[in-house]
Formats: sequence, structure tokens, C-alpha cells
Amino acid sequence: MSFIHDDFLLTTPQARELYNNFAKNEPIFDYHCHLSPALIESNHQFSNLSELWLGGDHYKWRALRANGVNERFITGSASPEEKFKAWAQTVPHTMRNPLYHWTHLELKRYFDVDTLLTPATADAIWKQANERLPKLRVHDLLSQSKVAVVCTTDDPADSLDTHAKIQKSGLKTKVYPAFRPDKALSVGDPAGFNVWIEKLGGTAGMPVKTFDDLLSALKNRHDAFHAAGGRLSDHGLETALSEPCTHAEAKSVFDAAREGRVPSATEQAKYGSYLMLEFGRWDAARGWTKQLHLGALRNNNKRLLKSFGPDTGFDSIGDLPQAAALSRYLDSLDATDQLPRTIIYNLNPADNYVFGAMIGNFQDGSIPGKLQFGSGWWFLDQKEAMEWQINALSNLGLLSRFVGMLTDSRSFVSFPRHEYFRRTLCNLIGADIARGDLPSDMAFIGSMVKNICFGNARDYFRLDLASEYSAK
Repeated sequence: MSFIHDDFLLTTPQARELYNNFAKNEPIFDYHCHLSPALIESNHQFSNLSELWLGGDHYKWRALRANGVNERFITGSASPEEKFKAWAQTVPHTMRNPLYHWTHLELKRYFDVDTLLTPATADAIWKQANERLPKLRVHDLLSQSKVAVVCTTDDPADSLDTHAKIQKSGLKTKVYPAFRPDKALSVGDPAGFNVWIEKLGGTAGMPVKTFDDLLSALKNRHDAFHAAGGRLSDHGLETALSEPCTHAEAKSVFDAAREGRVPSATEQAKYGSYLMLEFGRWDAARGWTKQLHLGALRNNNKRLLKSFGPDTGFDSIGDLPQAAALSRYLDSLDATDQLPRTIIYNLNPADNYVFGAMIGNFQDGSIPGKLQFGSGWWFLDQKEAMEWQINALSNLGLLSRFVGMLTDSRSFVSFPRHEYFRRTLCNLIGADIARGDLPSDMAFIGSMVKNICFGNARDYFRLDLASEYSAK
């Protein structure tokens, strides 16, 4: 039998009461993920377990490579069943890695598999899971997981036609685009930047010849996202960008990139800073929430990057200075009362207290939790690091106003990560109650837990929800 039982991760009676009575049955508000809108729109039918479970999952790819598996069985030409069996050979070696927990949670929740995945059980699990797949189309997975909201991650140059079709489809889960303009900052790669500029111009329906054209096209797309129901932006940066930059300086950098010249690192930072302030002002004017994902050191292995491309498992935690630049960025927007609701995600646990303290500087009393220290992200979305984030936020701010967990995933079977977070949250707070560190008022504390799981996000993001999810 599997170790994924009713009391998984819940080590006290108080933790079990909090989870079962207040957390377990809350719907999911997945406000940041990388799910494909096209697969949602088409209600995609996965052909086999490998397509559903292994495709695009760089967490698993890293583990497979660490286990000595040849790339043919990861991203290469091996058959879907061969790739699955390579994963089955690797899973026993992931003990104490969160992949071990996630693997068995997902098998249990979607395929009713109670046995551990090993080479010996691989054939039976492959057969059982594939037999169930016809009843697990994308919409079935969203419904079974009680997903109220999904916010995908979309480039401004992407058409939103697919989102429009989803909204007309009758799907109970609300699906919204989130504005991710990272490529607008990519002047360090003029060739790629210029290809993207042409695509942006086509989507916006206007030529982008000048820097002012770029700003107009991006604002056009920001408006289009708003019309499509989007209320979130997102940025993946090493650090916040907050260098002083005039319009003329930003224009000069844009012109250089358009002419195929690579601006200096200083010029790139100044140009990016100019755009990030513009984006922040647009978000504030529209009542959006800005998400800042800070601290990733990407594309470390240049040889393998050349072979497989970005987002294939060669990124890691960066040890970058964060505090000063982040403070300047937030303060620059706050100085003109144009600081939007903002969530800051940290990838280096050494900076947890930096981020937890920073948000307190810019809470202005306008709404509860206007600035958020975001949930454990990427390398930190496992039990131990979730506890670190929760503890830092609790010690420095208001855990009760936290908007909770997200998947940050490309997989439609990653929603048990919300369960994993909820069990971790309840176990942590339950242990506090058991020790006498918190009062044994389960109704009061349970209401806080319930809000962290869903209610706070529902109220914070101001997105349209189905009626059964919208009531407070």
C-alpha cells in the first residue's frame, strides 16, 4: 500500500482537524502557472501517461539526468513507454526529494494507484493509468481538482483568441491570461529581440519602428489583456531593475538593438528599468497585481542549452544582491502613488527575511496585504522551504493575509501541489497549537487557514469567478 494516506504529513490531532475541516475541500485558485491555453481550449485528450506526466517537466528531467539516464529517454527519440519506464527506474532514487511525494500524490489522486512506482510495478501502473486516460481530458482534470481559477502566462505578442474561445466554451474553471513582457527587455539578444518585435507589431496591428511605437504596442496589448479579463502581470528577473533612465536613453538602447548592436550591460539595465516602471504604472492604473519572480540564474550549461533550448532543466538558484534594487523599484512607483498590488517571489532562501521585511515598507493601509511575499517558488516549493517561507512571513508580516499557493507548472496533474502545501501549512500551525504556542481555538485559526487556501486570493485578485466560488 502507498504511504499516501489520509494523515500524510499531518503529525498532530490539531493538524488533522485543520486540514480536514478547513483546508481539504477548498477550491483551487491557481494564479500563476504555465499551462497551455491551447490544450485547455481544445479539451486535449492525452494519448498516454508519458505525454501527460513527463512532457515539459524539467523537474523530472533533472532527476533523470542525475540518475544517469541517457537523454534519449528524457527528451529524445525513445518511445513514451520507454520514457515512463526510465522514470520508474529513477523514482526510487528520488527518496526525500519532493518528486517522490508529488509522484505518488499524483498517481493516487488521478489514477487511484496505491502502489509505489518502481521498475517492478511500472508495467501495471502504465496499464492502469492509460486505461483511465480517456476519462481524464483536460477539462476533466480541472474539474476533478476543483480548480476555480487558472492564470496562464502569456507573452504580449501572443494572440488572445484562444482565451476568448475558452471563455465561450462553458468551462467551469475560469481561465485568464497574465501579461509576461520579458522579451521586451531582451535587447541583449538583438536577433531574437527583432524577431519578437515583428511578432508584437503583427499582434498589436501596428508597425513597431521606434521606441514610442514599442510603448504603444505594449500598452495596446496590456489593454487587450484587461479586456480578456486578465488582472495580473508577471516578470522573471535576476533582480529588480531600478536604474535611473531617461526616455532618450531608453530610445538609444532600443535603436541600437534594432540595428543589430548589443547594448552594454549597463545600458540594458537602464532600458529595462525604464520599461519596468512603465509596466508598474499601467498595472496600478488598471488595478492589476504585479508579480516579480526574482533570483533565478538561468541557462547555466551552455553546451546543453544549445542542444535542448531554455527551460529544459539547466537553471538554478542565484546568489544575487536583491534588497537595494528592489527597494528602489518599489519606492519609485510608490513615490507617485503608482505602486500596484505586488507579489514578490524569492528563489534564494538566504533572502527570505530580506523579502519578508521589504514588503512591510510599502504596505499603505489601502487594502490588506497589498504587498505579498509570494509562496515557495521553483526550487523552494517543497515542504521544508514552504515552512521557511511561512515562518519568515509569520515573523515579519501577516500570515493571515497570505494569498497562498500556486503550481507554477506546465502539467495538468500538478494540482496536488496545493494539497501538499495545505497539509504542510496545517501541520505547521497544528504543531504550534499542540505546543501551546497558539490558542486552541480551532474555529478562529481554521478560518485563517481556509482563507489562505482560497478566500484571500479570491478577494485579492478581483477576478470574475463562477457564482459558487465568488461568495465570501
